[in-house]
Amino acid sequence: MSGLEVFFTAVGMAVVSLGCRAFFLYPEEELPMPNWLREGLRYAPIAALAAVVAPELVLTQGHLIDTWRDPRIFGAVAGLAFYAWRRSLFGTIVCGTGVMLALKFGVGW
Repeated sequence: MSGLEVFFTAVGMAVVSLGCRAFFLYPEEELPMPNWLREGLRYAPIAALAAVVAPELVLTQGHLIDTWRDPRIFGAVAGLAFYAWRRSLFGTIVCGTGVMLALKFGVGW
């Protein structure tokens, strides 16, 4: 491919991506949707986050972890406990990551 073809391909991909991602901004009035769908969409970000995080916690290279000496589990539990205590998202991330790194590099798990 020539440089011009690469440029136009990148511009085209950016236009398509922007169009798809900004689609909800186009209508001037709110889109009608049933209440059950509106209520279900409230939980979509939580479900997506759980779908990404849960396999990362319990799988290693596609297989279930086979030992309790995995720092990810203790980091997740520490983060969950911190969030239940303080309700701080940043503190949760720092606490969970700190516990995980301390176990991984400090203890050698």
